Amino acid sequence: MKAAVFDLDGTLIDSAPDIHAAVNRMLAEEGLPRLDLATVTGFIGNGLPRLVERVIDRLGVAPDQHARLTQRTLVLYNAQPSALSRPFPNLAGALDALRAQGWALGVCTNKPLAPARDILRDFGLDGHFAAVVGGDCLAVKKPDPAPLTLAFERLGAARGLFVGDSEIDAETAARAGVPFALFTEGYRKRPVAELPHSFAFSDFAELAALAGGALDRAG
Repeated sequence: MKAAVFDLDGTLIDSAPDIHAAVNRMLAEEGLPRLDLATVTGFIGNGLPRLVERVIDRLGVAPDQHARLTQRTLVLYNAQPSALSRPFPNLAGALDALRAQGWALGVCTNKPLAPARDILRDFGLDGHFAAVVGGDCLAVKKPDPAPLTLAFERLGAARGLFVGDSEIDAETAARAGVPFALFTEGYRKRPVAELPHSFAFSDFAELAALAGGALDRAG
């Protein structure tokens, strides 16, 4: 079976605007200054607790407030997880093409499972994915390979292709021993050449034609 697992934030969905809005709503409640979109986008990748940790560190907030502010940010985000977010261009067509070629598709994200499922449903993407693993499904998150391995297991595949956009995703794929497709329009912080990948692409219209070759080369 051919299987492909996708990261969510920065890969399937440009979700930074909604994450940014939730962070700034939390900061406004606390009487703290707003952060701009680029700053918050740079904090995305390791899950919401790490993102909020970076936010409060940037603003000099006491670390003992972390748990409370993380929970409040999650509540605010869950209330409006897809108001400003958008799927990346040509995504739906790429998923249709992969499924027509016999690929089983899944999602592996550090976002908690409930909002991840909500976002996929809100954009009509949930029917494409036979497995969704969120950041709260296991005791560890990416770049630990266990969540990605679990996603492949739930698809009934020993391994397959991982599609992501970031340093975290590249490390996850490497540690899981699977080929990595790097979507270059997401939230990575380093140049493409510095991230190990089987292939890189900037337009989802390219993905179906490239994916099979990556699996073939990986054996």
